[in-house]
This record gives sequence, C-alpha cells and structure tokens, in this order.
Amino acid sequence: MNYEGKYSIFDVRKIKTYPVAGRNNKVKHSDLIFPDQVNDLQLTIADKVGDRIKALAKHIVSAREKDRPVIFFTGGHLIKNGLSLLLGELIKKNMFSMISGNGSTSIHDFELALIGETSEYVPQALEKGEFGMAYEFNYINAALSVGDSQSLGYGEAVGKMVCDSVFREEVEAFLGLDKRAIAFTYPELCVQAVCYERDVPFTVHAGIGTDVLDQHPYFDGRAKGGCSGRDFLMYANEIAKFERGGVILNVGSAVTGPEVFLKAASMAGNIGRTPDKIITANFDLRSYNPEDFTKEDRVGYYYRDQKSIVTRVPDAYNGQGFYIGGNQIHTFPLLYKELMKLI
Repeated sequence: MNYEGKYSIFDVRKIKTYPVAGRNNKVKHSDLIFPDQVNDLQLTIADKVGDRIKALAKHIVSAREKDRPVIFFTGGHLIKNGLSLLLGELIKKNMFSMISGNGSTSIHDFELALIGETSEYVPQALEKGEFGMAYEFNYINAALSVGDSQSLGYGEAVGKMVCDSVFREEVEAFLGLDKRAIAFTYPELCVQAVCYERDVPFTVHAGIGTDVLDQHPYFDGRAKGGCSGRDFLMYANEIAKFERGGVILNVGSAVTGPEVFLKAASMAGNIGRTPDKIITANFDLRSYNPEDFTKEDRVGYYYRDQKSIVTRVPDAYNGQGFYIGGNQIHTFPLLYKELMKLI
C-alpha cells in the first residue's frame, strides 16, 4: 500500500515469511468432529440449556419451512473447535439462509481447507516474530484484490478461490505463481466453499489490523474493506427480510456479531422494513445476569452479545431471545442433533 502523508509507516517489504506446512498447529484433521460421530459424543449440558436448544431448533426449522431467513453468525472458535463439518452439513440441509463471521472465522476455515490444520501455536511463534507470517496468507490477500476488482464479497472471493479453478488461476497470476501452485488438500472442510457452491452468502465482517493477513506485503486495505463492505450490505439486505420473522444465532462473537446486527437492523427500519417477531440466540460460556444490563457499574452492562442479542433485540422487535450458556463444543453438536431429528 502506498502512503504519501507526513508520517512514517512500516515497510512491509522487509517481512520474512515461511511455508505454512512447517508451522506448529494446535488443531489437526483428527480433531474435527464428523457428522457420523455426533451420536457418540458425551455432551455435558444443563437440562434447562438443553430445553432451550430444543426450542431453538424448532424455531429454526419452522422459519425455513416458511422460507424465512435464518442467519448464523460465528466467531473463529467454532472452526477451531472442530465443528465446521457439522455447520457445513446444516448448510447443505438448507437450515441457514446466511453464514456470517469475522476475519478469523474465514482464516481458520481457509487453513483447514488448505492443509487440514489450524490454530497456530502463538507463544512459540510470537517470540520469534513468526506469528501469522506463513506465506500462504497471501492467497487470501490476493483473492480479495482480485475479488475487489470484480466487485465480489469477502467470503464469496475466498469460497470462489477454493471452488473455481479459473478464479484460482487469477489469484495465482496476481501473486506471480505458476498455475496450480495453490492446492487445497481438504476443500470439503471449507464452509466458505460449501456456501459458495450452494449460493448461500458467507459474509465476513473484518477489521483492519485485526487479522494476520494484514501483516503481509500483499495486504491491500482497500480490497479488504471493499469486499467486506459488500458483505455488510448483503447482511443488511438479509436483515431487511425479517419483516415477517426469522432467526438469528450468534455463536461466540462477543462484539462483532451484535454490533453488525444492530446497524443492519437500523438500516432495515430506515427503509420501512423493520424486523418483527424475531427469534434470537446467543451461545457463550459466560453466566447470564440480565439484571446487570441497565447498571453501568456492572460488568454485564458491557456484554453486548448478551444485552443486545438476548434482550434488547427481541424486546424491540416483538420476539424472543435465548441464552445458550455452555461450551459450544457441547451446545452446538446438541443443536445439530436436534435439527437433524426435525428434518
């Protein structure tokens, strides 16, 4: 990126990279949970939480049967926890009209597709100045640059890179690589690819300086912002379909998921398409104390995922909110099981 202002900027041309294949990762292919393993899992969930999950599953199926929107917003840990194959299976079953996440959601999904591993061991790499420095992150940067030149979205560009050989060749050419230099060993693990193949939008709501992509010479803030900006407009367009109801799930996203929804909901209302009878669910580990939400001296006041997703949003839009408290390693597979029983 060029800079012509009066201050100094970091010279990314000095950055040294290494092949991702040599990186130490915490999550391996063998750690992933496959759909045929779900019934063998020992899920530790409180009875009242299990009841909420069952009720939520019924709302999701009912919404899809009525062709109402169901948005699944997740942070990166769902991918790191090995749950992406379950999410992919539910996408194939038409349970969600849109998948959304932040930059890390997309990155971990990309890594699994590329090498079948993810979750870099940070302490070991950080002290060496190697954290996030795998060369292959340039594949995403290049996909965003090519995608931005074609006015694509972020998740769309990454999914297309995995699925579309012609687009992938454009990415290779952008990086000065030979054809077929980019090889995804496990494309079936990629949620962005599943979405791309089934015309389900995968929206990525990214920041600048928040992702390892941004450390690399091929990082282009205009391309990243352009693609992610289009994703936000896709998301807002989906929220405008909630006039007759729908479901929003926020899984492990404490800030981005709730804030993106609030802005999009305001946009929908501004054009006369205010959401109504909305069902919301927030999946998280923290205890739930709604009495704290109006007291600025309480920690709970600042938990946007709880206050906005579970309380503020359904109260404003004649709906109902669910707090699904517990480790998503247990709660999400139970949701998967309940949905599969109903379809």
